[in-house]
Amino acid sequence: MSDDRISIDDFAKVELKTAEVLEVEKVEGADKLLRLQIKIGEENRQIVAGIAEHYSPEELVGKKIVVVANLKPAVIRGVESNGMLLAVSTNDSVVLVTPEDTDVPSGLKVS
Repeated sequence: MSDDRISIDDFAKVELKTAEVLEVEKVEGADKLLRLQIKIGEENRQIVAGIAEHYSPEELVGKKIVVVANLKPAVIRGVESNGMLLAVSTNDSVVLVTPEDTDVPSGLKVS
């Protein structure tokens, strides 16, 4: 096991929530980045994700995903990101973490 394990108290600080992807566009001048407009419950947000080599904007719109909702904002290539989507990466692919039930509403806490 790794020595950089966190405590359950640290993990409890992370807010994982379901979100719905509303709009997606490529970030100008960045081959790997997409700008996603998402809905978390009643709140709309923008996040930036390095998944453009694996997903087209068209296939993401309407998709339900899991995001870290309480991450401090970051500016990535000049674009503010207010959260982070979860994905599984291998050497060849990236697969988004999504709820099995696609009818699950956005804004639900993942536990």
